[in-house]
Amino acid sequence: MIVFTSTQTDPHGQAATMTTASTHTTRRGSSPLLGALAAGAGAVVVLTVVATVVEGRPAILGAASGGVLTLVVFALGVASVSAVARVLPSASLLVALMTYVLQLLALAVCVGTIDAVFDAATLSRGWFAAGVIAVTALWVVGQLVAATRQRIPAFETRDAVPAADRPEPHPGGER
Repeated sequence: MIVFTSTQTDPHGQAATMTTASTHTTRRGSSPLLGALAAGAGAVVVLTVVATVVEGRPAILGAASGGVLTLVVFALGVASVSAVARVLPSASLLVALMTYVLQLLALAVCVGTIDAVFDAATLSRGWFAAGVIAVTALWVVGQLVAATRQRIPAFETRDAVPAADRPEPHPGGER
């Protein structure tokens, strides 16, 4: 529970204290990583079912491999940035930018390898691309929705600041 206390002076010069208790806790809702994984996995399942109905085995293999590959690359990227942010928050932006570049490079290498190894009769390149695009779009939406549902305080409450660092109250409540 978070308690906010405010002291004000009424028109007669009397100090009045107002206390507001908040029953909300911080960090409610699912993790942005879980929200993104759920949305991306849902995209893979739906796309695979559609590929099954529309074309058959090459489409299924293309949609599933493109979607799963994208999920794995994105999940590893978010997990590495989260780990660095917990240990060394000041380096998290640099690691996030480097991770983004490495994710693009990893996807490009995997696409090149898949293109060299599989032919069109084995894996549908169109469905592979659809898997990558669908998972990417729903990953971003899932992460955004999960992140906006979290309650992250924008400031520290008085209780969170050590007593030695708190400012002394002004006598009489004047400003």
